[in-house]
Amino acid sequence: MRLRTLYQAALLLFAWLGMFSAAAGKQALVLDVSGAIGPATSDYVQIGFARAREQGSPLIVLRLDTPGGLDAAMRDIVKEILASPVPVVGYVAPSGARAASAGTYILQACHVAAMAPATTLGSATPVQIGGLPSLPGDEDDTGPADTAGEPADDKPAGEQAPEKGDSTPSPGSTMERKIINDAAAYMRGLAKLRGRNADWAERAVRSAENLAAVEALEQQVIDLIATDVPDLLTQLDGRAVQVLGEEKQLSTTGLTADVLEPSWRTRLLHVVTDPNVAYVLLLIGIYGLIYELANPGAMIPGVSGAIALVLALYAFQALPVNFAGLALLILGIGFMTLEAFVPSFGVLGIGGAIAFAAGSIMLFRDDAGQVAVALPVVATFAVLSAALFIGVIGYAVRSRHRPVVSGAEEMVGAVGESLEDFGARGRIRVHSESWVAQSDRPVRKGQRVRVVAMDGLTLRVTEADDD
Repeated sequence: MRLRTLYQAALLLFAWLGMFSAAAGKQALVLDVSGAIGPATSDYVQIGFARAREQGSPLIVLRLDTPGGLDAAMRDIVKEILASPVPVVGYVAPSGARAASAGTYILQACHVAAMAPATTLGSATPVQIGGLPSLPGDEDDTGPADTAGEPADDKPAGEQAPEKGDSTPSPGSTMERKIINDAAAYMRGLAKLRGRNADWAERAVRSAENLAAVEALEQQVIDLIATDVPDLLTQLDGRAVQVLGEEKQLSTTGLTADVLEPSWRTRLLHVVTDPNVAYVLLLIGIYGLIYELANPGAMIPGVSGAIALVLALYAFQALPVNFAGLALLILGIGFMTLEAFVPSFGVLGIGGAIAFAAGSIMLFRDDAGQVAVALPVVATFAVLSAALFIGVIGYAVRSRHRPVVSGAEEMVGAVGESLEDFGARGRIRVHSESWVAQSDRPVRKGQRVRVVAMDGLTLRVTEADDD
C-alpha cells in the first residue's frame, strides 16, 4: 500500500514538474519595429505574427521606435493586430524612443499599450507629399499645417469655406480635409476599441499633439509604463484583454523574451524599397540598357542594367508609384538623348532636364505617408543625366562623323614620298614609316605618291600629281 502511494506521489510530482517546465519554456515573441515604416516592416510583422501562431506563443510584443512611415504599410500592420488571436502588446522602447505618426496608430491598435520612461508618441497628422503650397490669401481657409483638420469658420468637417470674393472651394484644402478626417476617424476608432482616450487620439491627428510617457499614462492614452521587457511581462501578468471579442487573462509568469531577427529577405526588401534606392536602381537600369543598345556586345552595362531594372520594378510594386511621374522621367531621358542627335539649340535638352526633375519629384505618391525621393538626389541625377546625354553621347555621335585617323581606312588616300627609283615595286615613306609599294608606272626617288589601296602590308600607289 505504501509503495502504491509513493508511486502515485511520484507520478504527480513528475506531472507537476512537466507542466512547470512547459510553462517556463514558453516565450513571448518580440518584434522590433524601428525606423521608417514601409513594405519591409509590414512583411516582417506578418512573418512574426505567423510564427507566433505556429509556435503557440502566448504573447507578441511590438517594440516600437519609429518616426512614422507609409500609410498603406501602417494599415496592413494594424489589420494584422486586429485579426491576431494572440494578444499583442505595443511597447515604445527603449528610453528616448518614439512612436510618432504611423507608430501612434499601431500603438493604439494593440491590446495593451505601454511605454518606457522618457519616450513619446503623437504627431499623427498625415503629411501629403507633392501638394502645392498655399497661395497668398488662402491661410484663412486652410489654417496652419498642424491644424489642417479643424473646421474653418465653424463649417462642418469636410465642407470648405469659400475664398474671399470667390464661391469656388479650394481643391487642395478639400483634399487635405478628406485625408485628415479619415485619419482622425481611424485613430479615434482604434482608441475606442481599446478603451483609451479617444479625444486625445483625435487631437493627435488634427493638431499633431505629442505626449511623454508619464502624461500619456495620466491621460489614459496608454495602459502602463515599464522600464524594460522583463518589467513589462511582470506588470502584464493577470491583466484582462479583449482578443477577437473574447476576454483573455494574460499569464506572463515565467515568460522569457524571444526576439525575432529580420530575415535576409526582409533586409533586402527594406533596402530596395527605400524610395531613393529604388529611384537610383531605376536610373541605373535605364542607363545600362541604353548604353548596351548603343554599343552591342559590351555585356556588363546590359547585364547590370537588367538586374538593377528588375530590382527597381520589384521595389515599385511595393511602393505607391505615380505613373505620371514615371512617364515624365522617361520622357525627360528621351528628350535629353534626342538633344545629342537633333540640333535643337538646347530646347530638347533643357526641356528634358525639367521633365526629368519634375518626374523624379512626382515619382511616388502618398497622400498620408512619408515616401518621396530626396531633393538632393533628384538634383544630382538631373545634372548628371543632362551632362551624360547632352555631353557624352553628343560627343560620341560627333566623333562618328570625324575622319578616320588610324588603321587601314586612314592609310588609303594618304600621300607619301618615294625612297628610291623603282618600276613596279619599291619602298616609300608614309606617316614617317617605310612601306613596300607597288605602282603601274615607274616612280622616281623623292616623287610624291598617293596610296589608292592596301593589300596586306603592301600599298598600291599612284602619282600624287595625277589627281
